[in-house]
Amino acid sequence: MVTPIPHIAVVIPTFNERENIEALVEKIFSLGIPGVTMIVVDDNSPDGTGSVAEMLSIKHPLQVIHRVEKQGLGTAYILAFKKLLSVDFREKPDYIIQMDADLSHDPCVILEMRSAIKDHDVIIGSRYTRGGEIENWEFSRRFLSKSGNFYARVILGLPYRDITSGFKCYRREVLENIDLDSLNSVGYNFQIETIYKAHKKGFRICEIPITFTERRAGVSKMNFPIILESFWKVLKLRFGK
Repeated sequence: MVTPIPHIAVVIPTFNERENIEALVEKIFSLGIPGVTMIVVDDNSPDGTGSVAEMLSIKHPLQVIHRVEKQGLGTAYILAFKKLLSVDFREKPDYIIQMDADLSHDPCVILEMRSAIKDHDVIIGSRYTRGGEIENWEFSRRFLSKSGNFYARVILGLPYRDITSGFKCYRREVLENIDLDSLNSVGYNFQIETIYKAHKKGFRICEIPITFTERRAGVSKMNFPIILESFWKVLKLRFGK
């Protein structure tokens, strides 16, 4: 009996990633993984990222969702996830991968995720599990990231080392069962919120080590309001109704 080829959808939110998006898309499709499609959600990037993505869609199985303004990372993922889950069952992806647009996530890890997801429900590309690394981050950024992870892990009672990672692979069933309408994080707290809800539902979550490389071009989207959102929304996740 021939095993069907799984459909893998890669979701990438963008805002001013013109210098990175083409290289990332080409690297992903050059892996030669059958059944891979992509959705780019662009928040009306002033640098023309959306137009570059549209040109790439002529060559690759890539769909571009254009939003009229910058609305945040979390809402971009939710929009793309809902679109992927709303199509005819035969067209729905088996696995959904989320990753950053700035080349900080190595596309080659998708191969490892595709293998690991066979025995799990969620795969986290982890900077902090054994074998994981971060390149080109100053001490203050490392401290902030590790402190944020430790804080969220303790408050939420989660065993995973890198719950703020933006590089993940989900089985479709996970996103169908965690109630996307209940997710309300605009920024990076979205990463914590999805893992917490998947954990509470009893899904099997595994971390695999990745090397995270600081962006080569463009500007990081991390800022104080995003950090503040993560602080209070972790408390709301734990103690809210």
